[in-house]
Amino acid sequence: MSDTATEPTIIAAREGAAGTLLMNRPKALNALDLAMIREFQKAIDAWGPETAVKLVILEGAGGRAFCAGGDVRRIREYAIAGDEASVESFFAEEYAVNRGIATFPKPWVSLIDGVCMGGGIGLSVHRTPRIVTEKALLAMPETAIALFPDVGTSYILPRLPGAVGTWLALTGARLKGADAVHAGLADHYVPSDKLAALRAALVETGDAGVIARFAETPPEASFAAHRAAIDRCFGLDTMPAILAALAAEKTDWAAEQITVLRRMSPTSLCASLELIRRGAKATLDQCLEMELALGRNVVHRHPDFREGVRSVLVDKGAVPTWMPATIEEVDPAAIGRMFD
Repeated sequence: MSDTATEPTIIAAREGAAGTLLMNRPKALNALDLAMIREFQKAIDAWGPETAVKLVILEGAGGRAFCAGGDVRRIREYAIAGDEASVESFFAEEYAVNRGIATFPKPWVSLIDGVCMGGGIGLSVHRTPRIVTEKALLAMPETAIALFPDVGTSYILPRLPGAVGTWLALTGARLKGADAVHAGLADHYVPSDKLAALRAALVETGDAGVIARFAETPPEASFAAHRAAIDRCFGLDTMPAILAALAAEKTDWAAEQITVLRRMSPTSLCASLELIRRGAKATLDQCLEMELALGRNVVHRHPDFREGVRSVLVDKGAVPTWMPATIEEVDPAAIGRMFD
């Protein structure tokens, strides 16, 4: 459903040497619905073999967001209605697009100038070049709604430097544009006021090499002072061990991480950590299949997902009631069964 009755939610066009894709749900921060996912698939299928298209440029409309993620409120509605087929279709088709981007035979240029979370990262992270500005804000905030990092990020996150990917997966930490470059989720830092000129150069030349003319050295990462602690604590393999290591740090930053983690769904945290550890040893295709299987169990067979979306997105700011209520109560065997 678009923001107006007349405008398409994906505007696909041929401009010069480029195929251009504009996500066009600005009031919804360009959140992905199934119709948009299907338009992405059409573009991938059409432009991959078309020799006149030298690259693809992906943007978000409205000035506030690239893409805030998948339309999880709709997914929750499907789950409440017991509509497993619609949930399955959404995730299966979204993950097929992620795979299609990863294997796209040409540059896939993501111009991230605003919020980019969840499904938005899935549209940008699998193919380069990935451009961020000072207005970019990237995150994988799924544990707050009792989901897990998906859209192929179970492959990407464990391959980021040190334990940065695990930290991002569990805490949903927000990265500014410069942070995203240092973390490995973006390739180039371009000031927002240069994006229009960069886009014009890409359209004219069809050469991603022109990005070098516009890119600047990003500022130091905001998390640079905590990198060693991130690796020490988030490199561990169980949630209780991570919490104990954070407590042992005895710093304000570590205490903040504990506070954040204690707000998240305990089941989601444990499942996400297991997913990241398994993803480190898997291919992208295997990760996408694993995410699809985990999603079936999380969305349909565990109460936390509906509760998480309700508390964060429906009754905004409500305190969720998780089951079980604490990390210490989570049964590791039950987590293992969620992957079956």
